[in-house]
Amino acid sequence: MLDSTLTRPGRRRIALLAAAGAVTAANVYLNQPLLGEAARSFGVAPDVLGYVPTATQLGYAAGIALLVPAGDLRDRRRLILALGAGSSLALAAAAAAPTALWLAVAGLVIGVLSPIPQLVAPLAVALEKDLGTGRVVGLVQSGLLVGVLASRTYAGALASAAGWRWVFAVSAAGTALLTWVLRKALPRDAAAPAPERRTLGYRAALASLPGLFAHDRLVRRVTLSGLLVGVSFGAFWTVLTYLLDEHYHYGSTRIGLFGLVAAASALVSPSAGRLADRLGRRGALALPVCVVLAGWALLYPGGTGGTGPLALVWLTAGVVVLDVGTWSQQVVCQTSLFTREPAVHSRLNTLYFALRFLGIAAGSLTGARLWAQGGWPAVCAAGAVAAALGLLVAVTPERTARTPDTRCVT
Repeated sequence: MLDSTLTRPGRRRIALLAAAGAVTAANVYLNQPLLGEAARSFGVAPDVLGYVPTATQLGYAAGIALLVPAGDLRDRRRLILALGAGSSLALAAAAAAPTALWLAVAGLVIGVLSPIPQLVAPLAVALEKDLGTGRVVGLVQSGLLVGVLASRTYAGALASAAGWRWVFAVSAAGTALLTWVLRKALPRDAAAPAPERRTLGYRAALASLPGLFAHDRLVRRVTLSGLLVGVSFGAFWTVLTYLLDEHYHYGSTRIGLFGLVAAASALVSPSAGRLADRLGRRGALALPVCVVLAGWALLYPGGTGGTGPLALVWLTAGVVVLDVGTWSQQVVCQTSLFTREPAVHSRLNTLYFALRFLGIAAGSLTGARLWAQGGWPAVCAAGAVAAALGLLVAVTPERTARTPDTRCVT
């Protein structure tokens, strides 16, 4: 949903960048509704394929850490196009996977090549400076979320109709098409860094990351809170597939429809951005995490109260509330980080999303293990504890922020 205050060229730019983030971020989440069917096709236990989303999230974190810092140094357009082309090839490899190990490795590569949304957000903020950082981040992410959530639905429906391999094959073609459109439509000078940034070497940019984290309390607080909420989020979405498959006996199509159930988060994201622009940092950071905790409270009876209509109502409500809280927190966190020097925005995005997706990967793996050993109650307990720790980090009193050491910035 694009803001009416945007100019027509601004609307086109935001829509294009949101679409780019949507398609590429969707590739990271495609495997989640497919785990049960893929496990059966390989003849392995469902919890074995818990390593596939874990590998993808770890790859995503690695790609963010190693590739996104280049957005402060080089032409983002070229970087985005190269990642898009590589992603389409990795998706094709996943479609042809002969074994579970092959699929996990392909998932790892898909993750490494998918951090385009983390290059898109700083670019959108730079292009639409007058609109307000929080609003721009919220608008871009609302489009991204529509793609991510719809991907779960389309992945489930297509897997049910044609098999899980076709999901990756169609996504490979769609990513290739997106790359071609971006090559034609994205202005060549829109993504270029300022001339003074081009003197900073890639190794120096990577070496600056620990300093940016160590010297700014806000950066530490935001990124660590994002990591902990990521653990909660990863545990939920990975295990939800098992819950719906084994407990509710749903097929991949109905499992995928739960992506649309969470679509409310896409509508709330712009509001979360405006909230971050208006409220104090502590309040804006704490409120979404409280919503995540409320989501876990609603989810618990959805997996322990049988399979009747009331249990499904609890589960559906919990999905909506948890997703709204999680994605709203992401908007608020990015908005807080983008109050720092624009020259380091890509690297701040690197810090935030690398830790975020390390958390999601850890949550995916932990959730799959807890599901096998303790069932839904154990998963809910772990998710709630992780979110509570994220809230504690978010509300920790902030001392006077230190300006990052210029040696770590330039």
